[in-house]
Amino acid sequence: MPDFDAAVLARARAQGRHIVGDHDPAAHAVEGADLVVNDTWVSMHDPESAKERRHNQLRPYQVNEQLMTRAKPDALFMHFLPAHRNDEATSAVMDGPHSVIFDEAENRLHAQKAVMRWCLGV
Repeated sequence: MPDFDAAVLARARAQGRHIVGDHDPAAHAVEGADLVVNDTWVSMHDPESAKERRHNQLRPYQVNEQLMTRAKPDALFMHFLPAHRNDEATSAVMDGPHSVIFDEAENRLHAQKAVMRWCLGV
């Protein structure tokens, strides 16, 4: 994985932000989190060779049951669907008690309908 952009980190810190960059999601990103969010690793338009490379790079960031135990007991899990089950997140997490992925998708649907109405002047 590439290193974090030093200029971006310096700018954030200069504004008084506390930034922790780590390639181990359990070490900082998920520890005590209220919310764990993941997105798809690959686009439908990516060539197959890029998809395999991307999967290999991102496999350590999969949201699984073990990673979710590092978050708060009542933490929520969100994913900007569609998802590739057992890639970005395991089925057990996606279908588990912490998951609100379908509520998230439903809310997005209503927001998209509102944007369409606005665009059409309705």
